[in-house]
Amino acid sequence: MSPRFHAVIERIPGLRLRSRAEGRALFDVVSGFVQSQALLALVELRVLHALAEGPASLPRLAQRAAVPEARMQILVQAGAALKLLRHARGQWHLTPRGGAFLTVPGLEAMVRHHDVLYRDLADPVAFFRGQTQPELAGFWPYVFGAGAAAEPALAARYSRLMADSQALVAGDTLRLVSLRGVRHLMDVGGGTGAFLRAVAAQYPALRLTLFDLPAVVEGAAPLARLTVHPGSFRDDPLPQGADMISLIRVLYDHSDSTVAALLEAAFAALPPGGRLLISEPMSGGARPDPATDVYFAVYTLAMQTGRTRSAVEIAALLSAAGFTGLRDYPGPRPYVTSALTAQKPF
Repeated sequence: MSPRFHAVIERIPGLRLRSRAEGRALFDVVSGFVQSQALLALVELRVLHALAEGPASLPRLAQRAAVPEARMQILVQAGAALKLLRHARGQWHLTPRGGAFLTVPGLEAMVRHHDVLYRDLADPVAFFRGQTQPELAGFWPYVFGAGAAAEPALAARYSRLMADSQALVAGDTLRLVSLRGVRHLMDVGGGTGAFLRAVAAQYPALRLTLFDLPAVVEGAAPLARLTVHPGSFRDDPLPQGADMISLIRVLYDHSDSTVAALLEAAFAALPPGGRLLISEPMSGGARPDPATDVYFAVYTLAMQTGRTRSAVEIAALLSAAGFTGLRDYPGPRPYVTSALTAQKPF
């Protein structure tokens, strides 16, 4: 807290490097909102898409996006600072990071819908005091039950976004947790079946059941050995017969009371020895994670019903529901997912 101490640090070579690194990191925190807005502009103006077709000059990019050339210069320079673009020989090019952004499933769609979250955070003090009415809850109406998600257009919108981003989650989940020995998997809240399609590709002999809201499962594509069971886990009992139930990015959308009821329903639906798989981004708990404890925690708060929980908190809810044999699988990319498994006692 002492400016004099900072001045002393600047004169010591080893500590000076650390001090300046801390300064850069602190400024990244300060400027993060502007960086995300620049990214949104690059996406909405399709600058990255244009460069995916090949290098382009500044006048060409400006004309294509209908942006004054001087302003486009600032935007592409910002994109270069974010390492999404680079300038060489009078042309702008897409970098590997920019190409990855366009390739990673769901990433572009996530950025496109952030304008809703940005509006919810326009007055962050009022937001954290609970004095605002966030729009984001309306973007994900299924969290309020089947009735709120009955409109087909709304169901299609959030189903598409969930399906686009589910490929990464499914891949990481199946690398973390083996399904060998499982005979019948039921995915609860599984949307249009993106996770089950990934499971079927890796475990073709597995029987599969998809359970989600009627307006959602209408969009599920046919799949061998798949039974589609429409219903709401908030209102209906879960079907029995599966020896494993998966909850992929479900818990953090809901309140503790809803989660507790869902875990009790899963416990009732499983046979003795049946297993439960939970996979979603989790709070770092005692060691806060910058992705999950900032982005996901604020996002779920804006949804009004959810909460980003740590593995320890989820484990406590599982134990309260009667599950034992809890195992924690920290993900290599916690911003994508981590996993927990538990078992119904014999």
